[in-house]
This record gives sequence, structure tokens and C-alpha cells, in this order.
Amino acid sequence: MAQLELQSSNIKCAGCVANIEKGLTGFSGITEIKVDVTSNIVTLKGTEMVQSDIEAKLNELGYPAL
Repeated sequence: MAQLELQSSNIKCAGCVANIEKGLTGFSGITEIKVDVTSNIVTLKGTEMVQSDIEAKLNELGYPAL
């Protein structure tokens, strides 16, 4: 299982965490999502995750990867 960590912006509260988790749930290859409000890091675990697709989804959700 691979792990991917992405620093994002605009993660400010539990609502942001819920939006990210909801937006990425069911995304191809992702089996676990952890969002840290303090560090603004989104940690994903799974297989065959495509980073560019995940970054595009985060951008679409309003939390662009840095």
C-alpha cells in the first residue's frame, strides 16, 4: 500500500476536513484519508493513486495542493 502526503491550503476547520474527506471518498485507489488542520497536510493511503488527479480534485474542492 502506498502513502501520499500533500500540503494544501485553506484547511481551517472541521468543516474543511469533512469537505475534503467527502470529496475524496470513493476516489480511485484511495483507501484511507487523514486531514491535519494544524499542518494543512492531507495524507492518503491506497494503491495506484494518481497524484495529478488527486491534486486536481483538491483544487476543485477549494483546497489546492501547494
